[in-house]
Amino acid sequence: MTRNILETDQKALEINLDDRIYGAFAEIGAGQEVARHFFQAGAAAGTIAKSMSAYDKTVSDVIYGDETKGKGRYVCEARLYKMLDHEYELMEGRLRDERPQQNFFAFADTVAAINFQKTIKGDGWLGLRFQLHPDSRPNDLVLHVRLLDNDNRLQQQAIGILGVNLIYGCFRYHNDPETLLQSLMDNLRGRVMIDMVRLQGPDFHSVDNRLVCLWMIKNGLSEVAIFGPDGNSLHAGEFLYKKSILIARGSYRPPTLVQQDMIRHASEQFRAEPDVDADNTFFLAEITLDNLRTDGALDERDFLDRADMLCALGQTVILSNCIQHKKLIAYFADYRVRRIGLAMGVRKLQNIIRDTYENNPNNLLGAFGELFPRNVRFYVYPAREKDGTLLNVKNIDVPHPIHFLYDHLLENQNIVDIQAFDPHILDIYHKDVLDMIRQGQAGWEEKVPVEVARLVKKKRLFGFR
Repeated sequence: MTRNILETDQKALEINLDDRIYGAFAEIGAGQEVARHFFQAGAAAGTIAKSMSAYDKTVSDVIYGDETKGKGRYVCEARLYKMLDHEYELMEGRLRDERPQQNFFAFADTVAAINFQKTIKGDGWLGLRFQLHPDSRPNDLVLHVRLLDNDNRLQQQAIGILGVNLIYGCFRYHNDPETLLQSLMDNLRGRVMIDMVRLQGPDFHSVDNRLVCLWMIKNGLSEVAIFGPDGNSLHAGEFLYKKSILIARGSYRPPTLVQQDMIRHASEQFRAEPDVDADNTFFLAEITLDNLRTDGALDERDFLDRADMLCALGQTVILSNCIQHKKLIAYFADYRVRRIGLAMGVRKLQNIIRDTYENNPNNLLGAFGELFPRNVRFYVYPAREKDGTLLNVKNIDVPHPIHFLYDHLLENQNIVDIQAFDPHILDIYHKDVLDMIRQGQAGWEEKVPVEVARLVKKKRLFGFR
């Protein structure tokens, strides 16, 4: 969709002048920045039924319910949904008979802007429950934002702009969800990172939230997006807070027995570590944007084929634009993840070590320090060479000038071998399996999990004939 990017106040005025749209604003923290734009734009009486801020926690609990029984956090997904539920029900209950032809909405946000001591970086949850037809059930667009400005007032300003973009996009770009996502960043590039978006409702029944995650990364809203086995978008702060996590990066095209063996044994080893609480761990499968490109283009059907496989296997999936592992590690640091394990093949480790060495000739210690912070450990799965030699962390080829660094990482167990593995499947390579599927060759079913083989045939994934 070709579109002109309007200024924030222009968007607010256009919504105010649309007599079909009417709703309520409820904002916690960071001021009343979103409602303020609509008040200042003019003609606000045509749009705003109510604007409020339940800033005091006790007052907020009386209106929206007690939050202390859960995690005790007020800037969270659960609080946002309570606000949307309450405010939208009031709109319908109090005003539907008087305004039968209007599309109602409830906008809510709960935000913590950066504090004076800079111990809070600034983030928030924003959501809109809205109708596109007066007699229809409402839709929801919910998002999480990380605020990047280093000043409290600037962060408040950014929330105001984002809230207007959210409302304008839902009513003006609902027929083109990818354009809707792009519009969220209007006049905000470099100031915010939107790392979770969820679209639900009768007018978005055909929208796959796994594609929403892909569009987020593709269009630069965030470098990380997550979806669960049910295909719905998730946010790390809501389900990984203070957990230990194991991540396996791969193409999963398709998932093979080798990958599943690596994940299973790496998980067992990770959970058995003395500094890991086995009951408080989580596994994530990661696919990078670079891995999804073919000749520079993204194939959405190919991505969904991989997503179908991983969801069928019960995996939670990270989509990222973090070509370097250190970026992914840094992302999870904000959510107080206790321990991070990275499961990978030994050749992948070899490439990481070599690339880190070649790309940081003047800052080797710093580069390796970012890649291997104290709470990170690499779990490495072996490979078999053509001559039958088993390649592992102790005999890979490491550039001579950094042997001392690599030995240090081994000694401190930043890098460890996966101890248990199936030696009979080391000759399975996903590229070979993919070629067999596409060419209709027999025998590929024996190289993948049973559920993967069943789904490939049922849905004709990866070009299966």
